[in-house]
Amino acid sequence: MTPAEPAHLDTATPADDSVPDYVLDLERAADYLPPAQRALLRRAWAVGAAAHAGQLRKSGEPYITHPVAVARVLAEQNVDVETLVAAILHDTIEDTPLDRDQLAAEFGETVAELVDGVTKLDKLKFQDRQEAAAESFRKMLLAMARDLRVILIKLADRLHNMRTLGAQTPEARERIARETLEIYAPIAQRLGMNLIKAELQDLGFRALHPIRHAVLEKRIRAQPLLRREALARIEAQLAQKLAHEGLQHKLVGRVKSPWSIYNKMQAEGKTFTQVMDVFGFRVIVGTVADCYHALGVVHSVYKPLDGRFRDFIAIPKANGYQSLHTVLFGPYGSPIEVQIRTQEMDLIAERGIAAHWTYKHGGEAPNSAQVRAHSWISNLLESQRGTGSSLEFLENVKVDLFPDEVYLFTPNGDILALPRNATALDFAYAVHTDVGNQAVAARVDKKLVPLRTKLVSGQKVEIVTAKSSMPKPQWLEFVVTGKARTAIRHQLKHLEHEDAVQLGHRMLDRALEERGSSLERLPVARLEAYLGELRYPRLEELLADIALGNRMPAQVAQSLTRDEGGTLELLDTATMPRSGDKILITGNERGIITFASCCMPIPGDDIMGYHTTGRGIMVHRMECPNVADYRKSPERWVAIGWDRDVSGDFGAALRVEVENSPGVLAQVAAAIAEAHSNIDGVEYLERDTNIAAIRFSIEVKSRKHLADVIRRTRRLHVVHGVQRL
Repeated sequence: MTPAEPAHLDTATPADDSVPDYVLDLERAADYLPPAQRALLRRAWAVGAAAHAGQLRKSGEPYITHPVAVARVLAEQNVDVETLVAAILHDTIEDTPLDRDQLAAEFGETVAELVDGVTKLDKLKFQDRQEAAAESFRKMLLAMARDLRVILIKLADRLHNMRTLGAQTPEARERIARETLEIYAPIAQRLGMNLIKAELQDLGFRALHPIRHAVLEKRIRAQPLLRREALARIEAQLAQKLAHEGLQHKLVGRVKSPWSIYNKMQAEGKTFTQVMDVFGFRVIVGTVADCYHALGVVHSVYKPLDGRFRDFIAIPKANGYQSLHTVLFGPYGSPIEVQIRTQEMDLIAERGIAAHWTYKHGGEAPNSAQVRAHSWISNLLESQRGTGSSLEFLENVKVDLFPDEVYLFTPNGDILALPRNATALDFAYAVHTDVGNQAVAARVDKKLVPLRTKLVSGQKVEIVTAKSSMPKPQWLEFVVTGKARTAIRHQLKHLEHEDAVQLGHRMLDRALEERGSSLERLPVARLEAYLGELRYPRLEELLADIALGNRMPAQVAQSLTRDEGGTLELLDTATMPRSGDKILITGNERGIITFASCCMPIPGDDIMGYHTTGRGIMVHRMECPNVADYRKSPERWVAIGWDRDVSGDFGAALRVEVENSPGVLAQVAAAIAEAHSNIDGVEYLERDTNIAAIRFSIEVKSRKHLADVIRRTRRLHVVHGVQRL
């Protein structure tokens, strides 16, 4: 037999009358496939049967019955034909003379790649849960599984092995069952495949603890007649009310499995009766809107338990699961657990990533509300047909097997692991500190998004940078990684120092000009002697200290402009800086300009600055009552004004007098929002029967913007007066 012309590939596809029942069962399960693809399944069986000829399972059956049964498990999940063919042939490379090249020539590169992937996965041996949870295991699953369908085949393989575990020795049964419960069932759960997960758990429990399983199963079946009647009555009441509301729905009672009951008894220390004393129902409706409508309906039939409602539609679980969960007060003293979801959500809840192929074979595509929930399963196959590139897989895979980390891809296909809830900015700093410092936006899967966007596993992230960009203090509010936080703080301090140097330079120059000098005209020797005397290594350190209020510019100027004889010129401390000598500010000076909360100055206001030690310049409105006190310390007075280029939002406060009636607060808030102003806080100042005075803390860009907010608010008929505080 030569590899070029393998005898087992010459097998003709058999006719119906010579095909065993187990193959016909597979074809019936795969009736969603077109006839040509179903014929391919029969061809795969013929090749596989010839390759495994003479091999038997421990039960004595022909070995080929096992891979065909694995394919049937997957056909029940409506997966694509390549996955089914690969499932039928998944043991051929390892256990038969058939090799990868022959498979590729007969069934295509994708099938060969899948079989090769399953073969490599089979060689991995897990010792225990700790090892399985280790970093190496996580990276192995991403690197080895070039195609997620490899994991699907492996899970189906394990499920059929568990169904036929009886032929194994007791030691092998225990080892396989433990591995199933600790490794494979959690993987199925992480992929959202709840039907397979539940069966793996139950079969694992039965093999590991056969007596406990048998006792629980018997007690579940032997439910008292009274309970069955109660269940039927509750179901009838819920169904009647849902139908009365015109909701097309499917209502099913949920039956607990021995494993779930055992787990709950162990974890929560409950008795069998306590665990079983709960009625469970699932309501399946047409749309997301119907889900919330149905929630209102069931709450109108029975009162909900406080604090037991969970909305997994708005905030899906990490594996894409979506549903509304509520617990109701039952009429028989027992709680009623209700899950409400759409048919599509039900499909994803049961099949997880395997649901993807149902969409490809005529099922409705996920709507926009659900795209975010299972983005990790979308477009898994599109770029992989006919290619064996693992890099291409890595760019498209959307699965996060472990909820505490997200795996992301650089434009070059490298993997970066970040904590859950990491943002595009965290990703930027993970790439390189300079990339983070210069980041302005990100492209996530080629779509432009803000830096605060949270990332999910499998996304391809590219950072958009600009040399002029610099970190902002607000960045610290949304980054989650220590590296990003440290780098931002370090850079902000550096920028703060640069801003302080610039402002200190302007302040000292103003003070020197008043004495008929400037920094440029000062003798270098005199400047260096002064810096040496005060132990400043560089001029920049002195300028930064001036801006931060640790040195008064007038006193520094006085010291630097001594006459040659060494006598000091007297400083006229009563002299106020001339209005034409104002230092202009943009409001973005980091850490050295603070806007006083007593008068909340905004661009356009007539302002002054007060030099405070260690804090830089505190900016006040000239009409602020506190300014009178500052005039007593003219040496700390700083003449400042607004630069032409002022940007950003500035705090302001309004006192609004309104009629004290319901809905008024919302009307005023809406008027402020219509004027494109954000509300930071609301506080009632006075309130009586007829009139209420409310303080609104808002953000505006200028006096003109504030005037627009006031004008819009005054127009409301419920408003009696508006005044800036």
